[in-house]
Amino acid sequence: MRRTRLSATLTALLAATTAAAPASWGSAPGPDHRGGDRTCAHRDLLFCEDFGTLPPGATRGRGWTTDTADGTLTVERHATRHSKHLRVRTEGNGKAFLQVDGLTPPGNSFWGRVRLRVDAFPTAPDWAHWTMVEATGEGPGYVRPLGGQYVPGVGKNLWGVGSDGGPTGDWTAWRESAPATAGVWQCVEWRMDATDNRISVWIDGRPKPELTVSTRDHGGADTDFVFPRFDTVKIGWQLYQGDPSPSSYDVRMDDIALDDRRIGC
Repeated sequence: MRRTRLSATLTALLAATTAAAPASWGSAPGPDHRGGDRTCAHRDLLFCEDFGTLPPGATRGRGWTTDTADGTLTVERHATRHSKHLRVRTEGNGKAFLQVDGLTPPGNSFWGRVRLRVDAFPTAPDWAHWTMVEATGEGPGYVRPLGGQYVPGVGKNLWGVGSDGGPTGDWTAWRESAPATAGVWQCVEWRMDATDNRISVWIDGRPKPELTVSTRDHGGADTDFVFPRFDTVKIGWQLYQGDPSPSSYDVRMDDIALDDRRIGC
């Protein structure tokens, strides 16, 4: 009986530690793979890349290509951990994306997850706009579930869901309650729900309901926001304004995954 009670206690402690992990992940010095339990090795997902099997310096992997202009993508080893990640580097208003083609998400809906670290966000020009995830497909519109903007009135970069090229126009629905923090690893999740053209965001396991947009509640023109039929997702970095400050950008990314169910951090 004593061994049974001890086992139950240890099980409860381990469960509590696991549940707390997403909230504390962002303060870690680098990617944390939970003792080697790598997502890509243990789950059948729509897409997954943890860069673990790619050699340092690699510029493409299984199931993805690149889309770059004044930018590069390279796999590199983490300085202090036995893991690898993707380094995204751009100059000026360049772009560098890992591109996943041929997706057929069930019901045109899917979840995404990426661990990321941005060395520095733009501080000029005013309203400098950047994108880290973009989804496209049959029909108009570049849908951007993860991006943001430098807002001069508050002197900060703020996360914001956005879109361009569709009937609602070019918009980024940033929120002051969602500041973008440089120099730390974070786990970011998003959900694309076609039943109401709804996009939702989580940061380090915590929901950010203020970033949610939907068919009638968005940041664009007074008409319905409607998804294209998704078949392509790009993950990386793009800045749209010329002569920004700083003049170059470095983003580290790891454990990129897409699926029809929540993947988690």
